[in-house]
This record gives sequence, C-alpha cells and structure tokens, in this order.
Amino acid sequence: MEQNLKQYSARIRTVLLKLLKAKNGGHLGGSMSIVEVLCVLYGRQMKYNPRDPGWDERDLLVLSKGHAGPGLYAALCTAGFFKERKLYSLNEGGTCFPSHPDRAKTPGVDATTGSLGQGTSVAAGLGYGLKLQGSDRYVYLITGDGELNEGQCWEAFQFIAHHKLNNVIVLIDNNKRQLDGYTADILNPYSIEDKMKAFGFHTETVCGNDEEAISHAIDRAKAVEGSAVCIVLDTIKGQGVTYFEEMESNHSVKFNEQDCLEVDAALTSLAADYGLEEL
Repeated sequence: MEQNLKQYSARIRTVLLKLLKAKNGGHLGGSMSIVEVLCVLYGRQMKYNPRDPGWDERDLLVLSKGHAGPGLYAALCTAGFFKERKLYSLNEGGTCFPSHPDRAKTPGVDATTGSLGQGTSVAAGLGYGLKLQGSDRYVYLITGDGELNEGQCWEAFQFIAHHKLNNVIVLIDNNKRQLDGYTADILNPYSIEDKMKAFGFHTETVCGNDEEAISHAIDRAKAVEGSAVCIVLDTIKGQGVTYFEEMESNHSVKFNEQDCLEVDAALTSLAADYGLEEL
C-alpha cells in the first residue's frame, strides 16, 4: 500500500475539486485542509480492503467533522472503494453520498457523523471496545478546531486519556477557521497542543500539508505506550489552492464563474505537476 504520497494527495485533491465543480460548490475549505492526512491514512497507515469494506481486521476512521464528507469520499474513491462517476450523485435524493458521511450508505465509511462533537465519543467507544477485545486495530479520529467548541469533545478526550486508549489516534485539523470566521475571534482555543497535553495526551504539532511529517508523527504515536495520543495538524482552510486559501468565506462555497476558472487552473497544475493527465 506504500504510495508516492505527494502524488496520492494530488489525486485526492483532483477528484475533490472535480466533484465540487460538478456540484457547483460545497464544503470546500474543511475538505481541502484534510487531503494530506487522508492521503497518509489511505496511502500508507491504515489497514483496509476496498473489495471488502466490512473486513473484520480493518482499521477504523471517524471523520467527526462530517461536513468534510466530500474530502473523505474523494479519498475513498482514490483508494478504490468505488468509481469516480458514482460520486456525482453527491447530495441528490437517494444518493449513496450524502452531505455528511453515513455508514449505512457509503462503502468504506465506518461512522455516521455530522453533529459536531459526537465523533469523539464514537471513536472513544470504538477504541475502548477494541482494547477490551485485545485487538491490534486502530481508530483514527479526525476532528476540527472549530468543533472543539463542543464540550462533548472534551468529555470524550478525558475518557480516552483516562483509559489510556493509545489505539485511538486523535488528529485535530487546526485550520484556524470555522463556519463563522476565525476560531481566535469566535472562541479562542489558545494552544490546542497545550490543552491536549493537560488532558493527558502525548501530543505533537506537525505541518498539515507535509505528508511525510504526518506519517512519521503517526509512527511515533503508535510507539507510545501507556498514554493517549494526539497529533495537531497545522493546516490552512482551503489548503492546496491559493485562491481558495485566501477566500474570505471558504467554509461552504457556491461557485461563481471565477471560482470555476480557478478550479480548472488548479486541475491543470495538479495534472502537470504530478503526472495526472489521465484524470
């Protein structure tokens, strides 16, 4: 499953941008900022089988920030769970690809998420159950920085830390923005790394667009014994396309003509830089 991670990220981002353009927009900012961590999970770290999505030995992913569903769908598509053409029913009636992930609808989705904060509890329960079974499977939790406004996150973190669930690898997408603006302006999180350490987690911060740094951080997290583990991803909302990174309101975007032109330019650049002409 070892991959050229930069190229793998480019493939996921390409599928994501094509999908959002086809749907005339959607939850772009938070989907783009987790492309690299999804790349590392599906391109190197996770155990999974796209031909058997319910494989009993697979690792589990909980995308607690469920509005980033399009990013997850793009990653699952790239990993071979389904064909790209199926994605274009996103958000339509009867689709297998609802706005937020649903484990009963989409192959490869392990947890239904979207009500922010609840995914932390789901991951805690999954991790605790696996520990009781003596399983060596991992649970990967991706949560957003704005989502940490929810008190339920911290209750679940306390549970994870107390039970030393080092099989739950907490990945916090610190892109510094949420639906209403900048996290520092809405409810200042201060140092997320310091908070997680205070809660009892072995914690480090890594560059969120550096796939190798993320992968090495996960390797280090897996080597930790007797402690919960957390990786804070220093990301940019809309990551990977400067135009969208700089957009004032990039949480959920309704594409205009200029937005579509910028997507086309980004797709051309990705194809040229990473040899993705077939996409």
